Amino acid sequence: MPATWPTDAPPAFHVMAKPSGAICNLDCTYCFFLSKELLYPGDRFRMADEMLEAYIRQTIESHRGPEVVLAFQGGEPTLMGVDFFERAVAYAQSCTRPNQTVQFTIQTNGVLLNERWAQFFRDNHFLVGLSVDGPADMHDAYRLDKQGRGTFDRVREAANLLRRYEVDVNVLCTVNAANADFPLEVYRFFRDELGIRFMQFIPIVERATAVTLSIANRGWGEGNTKRPLYRNEGTHVTERSVRPEQWGHFMSRIFDEWVRRDVGDVYVMQFEYALASWAGEEPALCLFKETCGTALALEHNGDLYSCDHYVDPEHKLGNIATSHMVDLVASPQQVAFGRAKKETLPPQCLRCDVRFACHGECPRNRFVRTKEGDEGLNYLCEGYYAFFHHIDREMKIMAQLLRSGRPVPDIAAIVRAHDEERFRGVGRNDVCPCGSGVKFKSCHGRPAT
Repeated sequence: MPATWPTDAPPAFHVMAKPSGAICNLDCTYCFFLSKELLYPGDRFRMADEMLEAYIRQTIESHRGPEVVLAFQGGEPTLMGVDFFERAVAYAQSCTRPNQTVQFTIQTNGVLLNERWAQFFRDNHFLVGLSVDGPADMHDAYRLDKQGRGTFDRVREAANLLRRYEVDVNVLCTVNAANADFPLEVYRFFRDELGIRFMQFIPIVERATAVTLSIANRGWGEGNTKRPLYRNEGTHVTERSVRPEQWGHFMSRIFDEWVRRDVGDVYVMQFEYALASWAGEEPALCLFKETCGTALALEHNGDLYSCDHYVDPEHKLGNIATSHMVDLVASPQQVAFGRAKKETLPPQCLRCDVRFACHGECPRNRFVRTKEGDEGLNYLCEGYYAFFHHIDREMKIMAQLLRSGRPVPDIAAIVRAHDEERFRGVGRNDVCPCGSGVKFKSCHGRPAT
């Protein structure tokens, strides 16, 4: 513990621990984190028990509030084995303060899961993030194993296993060139076939320079022997990256389905945090906060980095074996990193009427110029702008429902009543007037279930 508590220490923050570093049993084409093993040539990439204990102890010590999240990601964290996580749980229980609770989360590709894992997750109340990119053809476009084979069948088995054991599951779906044009197929697959009730969508934006673009297009796995260490550099994007207009359309189409049928039953991360913004509350996710700097990444050897998206030498804060985590989080380097999100917004963003919901999103995606030629505009700005305007009316209604003490799911009946007026006289086989380009019966005329 530091002798003097640092002045700029936040009361709570999030550290994503990577016990196996960038090592993974899959070779997903778009996973630029696979290149991070270049930071540690010749390393075994296994977190020692002493480092595991330091991560847990310092995280718990650093939090002033009653709740602490211990998060594990990779690479693929299940490569460490169940025993590693059993020791993590036991140690956390031994150093948790009175009136303090610990929540465990893990992000996995699901391939190694079996009944022992499922039992462990259920018994210890883990929130499991499962990476799935949609139905088989979309998932297997980029999520391949080391032999170049698709992984969909194995991941679906994992999803079914976790559901049988009643494990809390949140699906993480990347939105990329393979699935971006099929939002409803993706959403309905998760909801209706996998039975998922918590999901989040992550846009794939892989930056590259004119020099590195052709190499980056080959992917970041071991098969690309010329891959460089991924950095947030360049104004080009790979062919797998989602286009801004695709991103906005993808989220808007899913929102239209969700707001009419699933509010209160299905939870989509972006919609929940958007509602917080419209209700005048600060979103819990760093992406949409005015400043950032409280979501950090811990490598297997104890190196702490400013952010999971900035694991590079320039953003290494230190090592928790020699500096307490709270000192590193409150360091001038990290405080400046967090404030830069607000201070580097271009004038176009400062004038934007939906800045309250966006705040420029993540700095890693701010690499295009505004119409006036200013640097620092988010690559996805066009999509976010369209999406936030698309949901504005419904978000205002839901925010008012919250303020008046009414159930937010009442929004469905309100929207359907509006639809009856808006779509009166439209035939089932007519093109839907909403602009989706599909038949009315497959769009806004689809019966509620």
